[in-house]
Amino acid sequence: MKTASIPGKLSAGALALLLAGCSPGASPGATGDQATGGAPTGATGASPTAGPPSGEPIVVGSSLSLTGAFAPTGAIHRIAGEMFVERLNEAGGLVGRPVEWEVVDDESDQAQVAALYERLITQDQVDLLMGPYATPLILSAMGVAERNGYVLPQHTAVLAPLMTYECQFPGWSIGPTPNEFIPNQVYDAIASLGSPPQSIAFVTNQSGSTDFVTHGRADVEEPNAVDIAEERGLEVVADVLYPPGNTEWGSIAAQIREADPDFLMANGLGVESLGLLQAMEQLDYRPPLSFSLFPAPGPLLGAGELAEGHLSVSTFEPNEPILAELGEDVRGLVDEFATRASEAELPYTVFETQATGSWTAWEILAQGVAGAGSADDQQAICDWLHDNGVNSTFHGPLTFDQASNNFWEPTQTLKQIQDGDWVVVWPEDRAAAPLRGPAS
Repeated sequence: MKTASIPGKLSAGALALLLAGCSPGASPGATGDQATGGAPTGATGASPTAGPPSGEPIVVGSSLSLTGAFAPTGAIHRIAGEMFVERLNEAGGLVGRPVEWEVVDDESDQAQVAALYERLITQDQVDLLMGPYATPLILSAMGVAERNGYVLPQHTAVLAPLMTYECQFPGWSIGPTPNEFIPNQVYDAIASLGSPPQSIAFVTNQSGSTDFVTHGRADVEEPNAVDIAEERGLEVVADVLYPPGNTEWGSIAAQIREADPDFLMANGLGVESLGLLQAMEQLDYRPPLSFSLFPAPGPLLGAGELAEGHLSVSTFEPNEPILAELGEDVRGLVDEFATRASEAELPYTVFETQATGSWTAWEILAQGVAGAGSADDQQAICDWLHDNGVNSTFHGPLTFDQASNNFWEPTQTLKQIQDGDWVVVWPEDRAAAPLRGPAS
């Protein structure tokens, strides 16, 4: 897939900061708006050369879920990646060369991923790699990248303890122990309410990342959402597991209605939490307060009053107070994404957590190549990222410590559906609106 150039998307000031901060050996703290901890939207790592890129293209290969269960999310990552590559080429490419992105469809099937990445490397002979979407698929791609010595930026992997390859770099970090960070953040938030929940029920997809948050790893004694809830005095009234791909929610809904928790923690994926909410509604039951771990954001908003007050994790939401702080470059990025997503007939056109993870992964790749001064020396790119870190538009300066599998300190927030929109509500010092308790 060749990308077209769209002039005028970056301001002159943002581009100047970009070019100044991404030369080999530059400190990651040298660019960006340090008052907000961010970097310009153009923090691409483009070549500090005047004029258009030239020469043999640098080809980045990746798979994405363009069909199958993950396709709605895969479409988000594709649009974000296309926008990034276009801006990269507008700003001079990488090391003076144009960049192309070759995308193959993994059909949301982990079993296909390893063969696809082997093909990209050995047959298509791509220069660089970008990871796929979803933790299980990323783990498969990581194995191929490690065997072949390729750097692998990736958007969304959560199972940090298993991401042991020294040259994989996360674009979305919930820290090295998300099984501890996520529940503590959620429980801190609900404990702040005037009448905090006293009981909790868990409904969990048995896939790796979601079950990891609820129960930790089966072979390791470590913190997890269930144990931390009990330690904090929450009564666990139900702990229900379901297999990946489940679409039958009636019996699970009945179990939750019988348990009648004050707070429901649904650690699932995609539209699963919506299916559960709808099944409980059919039983004329709704928990006072509920949370989803990794939902598709649009369908929950489309549920209207049924999902009002629902909570989830976030790394960025384009709420007005947040946009005002980050500036006009980010606002332009958000607006362009919405236009493209609408043209692609995506059901949800907001640039938020998934697109942010994708954007950050591309920033890592581009700045690593620019810093190393080469797209051909994978080890040099890996070493430069370890030594220098990167500037990110949405998270500020990032550093990569191999002792924590390159997972940086989390910048995650919690969002809540309020009046039909996702709004950042926690922690309080970063919130766009106060957290709301259960409706009376």
